[in-house]
Amino acid sequence: MTDPIADMLTRVRNANQALLPAVEMPHSRLKESIARLLLREGYLADCAVEGAKIKKLKLKLKFQGRKGVIAGLKRVSSPGLRRYVRATEIPRVLGGIGVAILSTPRGVMTGADAQKQNLGGEVLAYIW
Repeated sequence: MTDPIADMLTRVRNANQALLPAVEMPHSRLKESIARLLLREGYLADCAVEGAKIKKLKLKLKFQGRKGVIAGLKRVSSPGLRRYVRATEIPRVLGGIGVAILSTPRGVMTGADAQKQNLGGEVLAYIW
């Protein structure tokens, strides 16, 4: 697998469209920090790491009736073409409705948090 973050986002997107209550994927620290950020922003119901030797990341999705809270996910930076931005160039997603996920020197954070701390970094994904 060349792009584990894109795989994570695709699994979440597919489970959301299929109205599945939860989705499992292989664990990594970056995926876990993205999942915790989505949980903090209100896009997920729960996030847990399971297993001792081989860890799995289990995400519980949030729904409003027969529709998922996550309307869309888009991977921005890829292994073949990284997208970096300065603190003054952080994009707004859907006019502020969505969230830009950035990997900064101080960890994974939203675009708004990065602007407050005057940090730039790699734009990982957009979620709305």
